[in-house]
Amino acid sequence: MGKTGFPPRVSIATCAADGLRSYDSVRHFVLTSMAVALLAASPWMLSRVHAADARDPEADLKALRARIESAKKNIEADTQRRDALSGELKSADLGIQSARAQSADIRQQVLASERRLDELSREQAETERQIAAQRAALSNEVRLAYMNGSEEQLKLLLNQRDPNELGRMLAYYAYFGRARAARIAEISERLEHLRVLTEDIAAERDRLRKIEAQSQAQLQQLAQARARRAKTLATIQSSLKTNADRLSAMQRQAATLEKLLDEIRNAARDFPILSSQPFAKVQGKLPWPVKGKIVARFGQPRSGGPLKWQGVVIGAEPGSQVRAPFHGRVVYADWLSGLGLLVVLDHGDGYLSLYGHNEQLYRKVGDIVAPGDALGSLGDGKPELYVEIRKGKQPLDPQRWLKK
Repeated sequence: MGKTGFPPRVSIATCAADGLRSYDSVRHFVLTSMAVALLAASPWMLSRVHAADARDPEADLKALRARIESAKKNIEADTQRRDALSGELKSADLGIQSARAQSADIRQQVLASERRLDELSREQAETERQIAAQRAALSNEVRLAYMNGSEEQLKLLLNQRDPNELGRMLAYYAYFGRARAARIAEISERLEHLRVLTEDIAAERDRLRKIEAQSQAQLQQLAQARARRAKTLATIQSSLKTNADRLSAMQRQAATLEKLLDEIRNAARDFPILSSQPFAKVQGKLPWPVKGKIVARFGQPRSGGPLKWQGVVIGAEPGSQVRAPFHGRVVYADWLSGLGLLVVLDHGDGYLSLYGHNEQLYRKVGDIVAPGDALGSLGDGKPELYVEIRKGKQPLDPQRWLKK
C-alpha cells in the first residue's frame, strides 16, 4: 500500500503482461493434463489400433468356421440324443444334396461334351468343304494340262519363237507345276486332318454315351434318396401319434434353432461384418429370395397349436433357386432339425436372415454374398422355402422387409 492508502499504481502494460502469463500458465496446465491423460490411455488405444490392423481375414474366417462347426456338432449331438430319426432324416437330405450336386456336375460334363462335338462337327464340315474346293481347282488344272498335251513344253522349245516369250512361258509352266504339287500336298494334309477329326468325334460320342449312362444312374440314386427321405418323414409322422407329440417335437426344434442362433450371434460379435448400407435402411425394399406365394404368414399358429410362425413360408416352383436379397456373410450352411438344409446370413448390426428347407446348398460358412447371389435351390414335388429375419433375438415379419 502507498502512503495514501491506495494500492500502488500498476501500468496497463504490466497488467497485460501478467494476464498473458496467467493465460499461458492455464493453457500450459490444460495441455499438460491432456497429454498426461492421453499418455495414460495410449497403451489401451494403441493396443486396440494394432489389434484392428493386425487382424488376419483368413485367420478370422478359420476361427469363425471353427466356432460354427463346434456349435453345429454340439447341437447335432443334442438332437441325436433326443431323436434318432432326425439323424436318418439328415442322412437322407444330405444324400439328396450329394446326388443333386453330382447330377449337376454330370450335366455340365454332358453340355461340355455336346459343345465339343458341335465344334468338331463344324470343323469337319469346313474341312470337307475346303477339300472339295481344292479338288475342284486341281481337277481344272489337270484338265488344262491334259488339253495342252504332255509335249507342250517341248513344242515351245522347238518352235523357234522369241526367247523372252519362251522364258516367260516356261516360268509359267513351272509355277503351275509347283502350284499343283502344293495343292495336292494341302489336300493330303486336310484329308489327314479329316481322319483325325473323325476319330475325335467317335471318341467324344463314346464319352458322351458314358456320361449319359452315369447321369441315368445318378438320377436313379437321386430318386432313391428322395424315396428314403419320404419314408423317413412318414416314420417320423407316424411316431408323433398325438398333438402333444407334435407340439413337443416342434418345441424341441424351436429350442435347437434358438441355441444355434445364440452361438451365431456370439460368433458374429467377435467377427463383425461391415456393410456399406445398413440393413435397417432397406425395410420394404428387399427382393424376394424366390418367386412364389406366401403359404404361411408371420405370427400364424403352427399346425393349429400354441406355437406361431416366426417367419414366412413361400411356395415356389420346383427347382427354384434361392437368392440372397441383400449383402451379407454366410454364418451357417448345413442341415438343422426342423428346417432341413439351412442357410443363415449375417447382415451386420445384429440382423440375421434364415432360409430353410433347401434341397441343395451352394454356399459355405464365411462366403460373402451380394443381392441376387444363389444360396441354394429347392426340390421337386411341393417345394416351400422358410424365410426368417431377426434383430438380435427378436424375430421380425419378413413381409415388411420384402417388396410388395
